[in-house]
Amino acid sequence: MARMREVFCRPPTPQNSCTSNASEFVQEDSETMTETSSASRTVLVVDDDALIAMSTVDLLEDLGHIVIEANSGAAALEIIASGRPIDIMITDYAMPRMNGGELAAAARQIRPDLPILLATGYAELPAGSELDLPRLTKPYHQHHLAAAIAKLIET
Repeated sequence: MARMREVFCRPPTPQNSCTSNASEFVQEDSETMTETSSASRTVLVVDDDALIAMSTVDLLEDLGHIVIEANSGAAALEIIASGRPIDIMITDYAMPRMNGGELAAAARQIRPDLPILLATGYAELPAGSELDLPRLTKPYHQHHLAAAIAKLIET
């Protein structure tokens, strides 16, 4: 079975190793990929750390979800504003130029009902971060991610 991943990049910066600001399509064959079920969702993953994003994307695809990946808040907002179907957004908190809280607020201006999960390694968010978002503490395992998504969808 083949799976498709879209990666949206901004021009390269010291924090970002992407080499193109166009969409890149990566198709992989996988005998072991979990069959997509009726519970499959389209998930927008936003993280400026390529290794963490790649890991999260792999976990989500293994769970049967369709994943769109953005490496910045600005790229994520472009995707959200495009009108593409997105069921859930999972975003890192600590990102340059626009943190996950700022991204969540901007995303809700465009799509008020978009379920958002904040993935963070912070035990407590910095002062002034009045966020009422469900959190997934880093590092996490696939079963933590699956449970957080299930809980997010229920509410």
